[in-house]
Amino acid sequence: MLHVVLYQPEIAPNTGNVIRLCANTGAHLHLVQPLGFELDDRRLRRAGLDYHEWARILVHDDLAECIEQARPGRMLAYSTRACQVHTCCHYRMDDVLLFGPETRGLPDDLLRAFAPKHLLRIPMLPGSRSLNLSNAVAVVVYEAWRQLGFAGGS
Repeated sequence: MLHVVLYQPEIAPNTGNVIRLCANTGAHLHLVQPLGFELDDRRLRRAGLDYHEWARILVHDDLAECIEQARPGRMLAYSTRACQVHTCCHYRMDDVLLFGPETRGLPDDLLRAFAPKHLLRIPMLPGSRSLNLSNAVAVVVYEAWRQLGFAGGS
């Protein structure tokens, strides 16, 4: 099972969209605190359209706890500052896909802990800042799931 990790997400509707994505793809969602919203936020519920009932969502105090509970085979981090394109990765079913907060991305000290081959980016036109978080997660999850033959899907 793929694991999506949102590290300190800030915007409820983005997380709601990711909840819906995970419910529809079977990915597990991990939220690393602090969160920029309450989990009962009406904007989160509206974006997730109550899909949280069909998604596996775990909230963690910190990234170390998240890693301990997810027990990843491999952890991949996504950043506009990475060199390798996300489609060059050969995804595995037990991968953890780590995304940073909307306004600042993953912190440099965290990115330095990853081998360059585990730091990935989504291609964009030159001069672009970044994609919306929920869009970026969707692009990556569907590429990983496609490579895995849409396992469990119909």
